[in-house]
Amino acid sequence: MNMASTLLVQVFIMFLLAGVGFIMAKTGKISDEGSKTLGNILIYLSLPCVIISGFQIERTAQNISKLVISAALAALILVVSAGAAKLAFRKDPMAAFAGAFSNPGFFGVPLILACLNQEAVFYVAAFIALLNMGQWTYGRSLISGEKHKISFRTIITAPFMTAILIGLFFFLTGVKIPGVIGKCISYIGGMNTPIAMFTIGIYLNKVDFRKMVCKVQLHLVALIRLIVVPLITIAILSFLPSYLNDMRLAILIAAACPVGSNVAVYADLHNKDYPYAVEMVVVSTMFSIITMPLIVQLASMVWNVN
Repeated sequence: MNMASTLLVQVFIMFLLAGVGFIMAKTGKISDEGSKTLGNILIYLSLPCVIISGFQIERTAQNISKLVISAALAALILVVSAGAAKLAFRKDPMAAFAGAFSNPGFFGVPLILACLNQEAVFYVAAFIALLNMGQWTYGRSLISGEKHKISFRTIITAPFMTAILIGLFFFLTGVKIPGVIGKCISYIGGMNTPIAMFTIGIYLNKVDFRKMVCKVQLHLVALIRLIVVPLITIAILSFLPSYLNDMRLAILIAAACPVGSNVAVYADLHNKDYPYAVEMVVVSTMFSIITMPLIVQLASMVWNVN
């Protein structure tokens, strides 16, 4: 089975998980308040554990070099993504947020594990961290309109930043997380994908499909997020040498993911247009089952990856 086929199977599995969330919401087993609680678990608990786990790799000169390279690439790709989305949606801040930020922590990591290996998750640790930093600062300012609230203190006290600092401490010092605590972190991080996909299923229950598919803006957001940004990412990553193919593919999968469900989480937390945010997540997630395997197949051909 080639990588595109593996990716297709994994995306389908994730849609089945979303179906579980849809049924739970449809039958009233998960309420609106419960949905917000799941969002808080994702942001403040499971995603930080995913970030910490991503740094659980041996400290070597080669790995430090790869971390620096992957962080630089992540920063460049995220800036370009934000710029492209802002250009496309100058008068629609929520669409600019959605187009800029993918869903690598919730959607990308399981795909990377299925297509590559555990080590490849290390290559997107910086991407996940920087993306969440961008969401917590730039993204929140777009949605809330309160740019003055962005500050060093806001960044340093954010849950993902705490996770980055903890992860970097263990990676750079070589200190090992005690076995019991490490297992606990691993279990909590393991909740990340199911809960995130349950959340998407809950979102599915909140939309009117007939009205949603007729909204041109939603399709434009999906176009930017699933086609334009990944193609730009392929062009940027093509400058890397072939021995870094795993890094290329891991970062590409992270960048090619659908709209991050955090746009709906933040819209909910800031009392903004939550249904619109949900629709952007749903439409891009539905299209991603087609676009992600095609993007990875294209990249594999361009980079001559088997």
